[in-house]
Amino acid sequence: MALATLDVVVLDCPEPHALAEFYAAVLGGTINDQGEWVELRLPDGKQLAFQEAPGFVPPKWPSAEHSQQFHLDLQVDDLDTAEKGVLDLGAKPLDTEDRTRTFRVYADPAGHPFCLCAG
Repeated sequence: MALATLDVVVLDCPEPHALAEFYAAVLGGTINDQGEWVELRLPDGKQLAFQEAPGFVPPKWPSAEHSQQFHLDLQVDDLDTAEKGVLDLGAKPLDTEDRTRTFRVYADPAGHPFCLCAG
């Protein structure tokens, strides 16, 4: 028997609204801006939230000294199309050289690693 259910994944960042806008453009959904806390309700009902973190230091991938802690895997129909879209929105490529793999690694505008994964 579970003790809890997962409610929302929260990303610390310097500018919550800007990061919510990035993920809304990638995933769709509706933004609820409460200032230091911004929620993105996705079309399927899941939520992703963004919390202002003064002094935020982005993770470095891959690096033991500045560990990423976790990352998001985002399933896509076409890696090339999705890659162009996230790069146009401000993502930075971290590990995209091996075009034979079923995933590619990027950093969002705040520096959090995420993967585009072929569906």
